[in-house]
Amino acid sequence: MAERNVRMLRAKVFLILLLAGTAVTAQSCATIKAGAAGTMAYVRGELRTVEPRDISVVYAATGKAIKELELSVTEKTKDAMSAKVVARDSEYKKITIKLSATAEDTTKLSIRVGMFGDERKSRLIYGRIKEHLD
Repeated sequence: MAERNVRMLRAKVFLILLLAGTAVTAQSCATIKAGAAGTMAYVRGELRTVEPRDISVVYAATGKAIKELELSVTEKTKDAMSAKVVARDSEYKKITIKLSATAEDTTKLSIRVGMFGDERKSRLIYGRIKEHLD
């Protein structure tokens, strides 16, 4: 019986250490950069930013960027409050760009490349979108 209790205690300690390690890792997965338009953050595989522009303007810039980058669009939806563009790159990685109107002339933008994210590609796409907003 004592051996069983020792194994249970070891299992609990291992689980606690695993959860603590996961929490520390999750906190370090965010990269935040302050920019002219506000704050840009890369969190859990997704680049997030807020643009001081109307959603229609950001959506048009997104379309131009996707065309320039020669991405293959598989889905496009838009209304006055939100928009979503799904595309694929040459490696057939899924790229999801979401727009959400947060105020009259402010749009929240998020970009995810692949299932787990690709910060370099997300920043490249955002850079192209930003070029068409300036």
